[in-house]
Amino acid sequence: MTQLIGLIGYPLRHSLSPDFQQAALDYYHLDVHYEAWETSPKMLRAVVDKLRQPNVIGANVTVPYKEKILDFVDVIDASAREIGAVNTIVSREEELQAHNTDVEGFLRSLDTEAKFDPKGKCATILGAGGAARAVCFALLSQDVGSLVIINRTVERVEALVKKGRDYIARAGKTTEILLMPWHSSRLREAARSSQLIVNCTTVGMWHSLDESQSPLAADWIPQNALVYDLVYNPAETPLLREAKKAGASTLNGLPMLVYQGAASFEIWTGREAPLDIMFAAARKRTT
Repeated sequence: MTQLIGLIGYPLRHSLSPDFQQAALDYYHLDVHYEAWETSPKMLRAVVDKLRQPNVIGANVTVPYKEKILDFVDVIDASAREIGAVNTIVSREEELQAHNTDVEGFLRSLDTEAKFDPKGKCATILGAGGAARAVCFALLSQDVGSLVIINRTVERVEALVKKGRDYIARAGKTTEILLMPWHSSRLREAARSSQLIVNCTTVGMWHSLDESQSPLAADWIPQNALVYDLVYNPAETPLLREAKKAGASTLNGLPMLVYQGAASFEIWTGREAPLDIMFAAARKRTT
């Protein structure tokens, strides 16, 4: 019987996950299909219930459900619970187990692709959703010096900052975390003082309402910064074009996507992820 793995999100036209995950499954000649399950909010519960079927191995979870999906699973691992967001689900005898591999994917891409060590650095995160939560905790785990989190909805960023500060207190760390509304007069100052800027919003993503927009202009980006846009489609986003104008280093979201997907693949299958195969399949779709 052919088994299934799904991708739950909305919209999904931009996603590369089906391409590189299917390539990895085919590499091992597994009778498994990886499918995009574009899911409107009213369909979410029904789609999650589908994961309990005996031929379903699990799923990835993407925007906008990384936090909401917590309400529908049975077991949440420590990392996902700490972050408050999920990107990987495994179905074991109709029990849904939730994981978060975004932290691993982000840190591996930061180290391997950008050769960037966040310890002691000043970082700014744009956004406060599921991806931003993972990035925040990834940077805190590596003793980032200071962290400014910027979001349109103040209540969301307040909740994230509180979780981050609680983590700092428990871990005995010293990172300073600040929150800032999107239209704050201090936004430019925060960006200009950063050595790392991470866009965790969908601004600039193909098929989004803001696909032609950049969250920051070139004159807000310091030359010595790394600008990391988690958007991977298109390969060069409006933000990355602005960063290049400023002379900053850039990284798009493709490496994080593949590395977090590789970690998910290993959880589902128990096999080593064929990274070369996965990267080749992902890059084929972006060229």
